[in-house]
Amino acid sequence: MKTALTALALLPLALAGCTTTMPDGGDGTPVRAGVDTCDSDPAQRYVGQRATQEVGAAVLAATDARELRWLPPGTIVTMEYRYGRVSIAYDEQSIIERISCG
Repeated sequence: MKTALTALALLPLALAGCTTTMPDGGDGTPVRAGVDTCDSDPAQRYVGQRATQEVGAAVLAATDARELRWLPPGTIVTMEYRYGRVSIAYDEQSIIERISCG
């Protein structure tokens, strides 16, 4: 009986290790302190421009991201969200169609 009670008492501690809580910035978007960040809003002015190395550098600076991912036409990407990464999708004429974080 004592062993069963001890196991029940420890159950919340075991389950606590299985949950993750992350605060949000007030809009439901997860914010992780000390982890790379990215804000794609300031970079939206580059949508419609030609995808060049200079524009890529400007997007990195505008978004405060650490990593840039180019997405050529037809590229298959994972749904994995990576903090600190900005993605630039462009069309067959190298015109930027979308800029997003993750």
